[in-house]
Amino acid sequence: MKTMQNGIAAVLFVWAMLSVTSGLAQGLAGCETRALTDPPRQAYRCPGGIVIEAEAAAQFDLAPVSAGPGVAEITGSAAYFDLGPQSEGFQVRTPQAIATVRGTVFVVAVADQTTSVFVVEGEVAVSRLGGADTVLLNPGEGVDVVAGEPLTARRWPQPRVNALLARFGR
Repeated sequence: MKTMQNGIAAVLFVWAMLSVTSGLAQGLAGCETRALTDPPRQAYRCPGGIVIEAEAAAQFDLAPVSAGPGVAEITGSAAYFDLGPQSEGFQVRTPQAIATVRGTVFVVAVADQTTSVFVVEGEVAVSRLGGADTVLLNPGEGVDVVAGEPLTARRWPQPRVNALLARFGR
């Protein structure tokens, strides 16, 4: 009986891994993928000059980028985005927020019940999932999206910026 349970568990695990992998592969059609170290992360170079680095622990998926500006979903950990000039409208969705690109380089981090967005270059509009409380971030600004707290663009202190960017070897 235990052998049968282990076999069923193995089949379910393989099925789940194939589902995740095929969804990601479909979304990343035309993208080159490579593993980076120090710190460990996965890099995607996609058509249109889109570069995305996801932390090794990131729960990350990307909708097709060839069909329009694209949508990334992050439900855990963080990803660094360096998007080409044609990427206006690209969205990053998290359990708490939607970040819509109006610029090029930014980071989205998801932890516990908070989504943090920081802009290195360009502009990013951040709103709650329902589209309420939109705030526009400029270079050097970030926002923490937490239920029940207003969205406020703030200049982040340099130690916080350094710690966030160090997660991506920068």
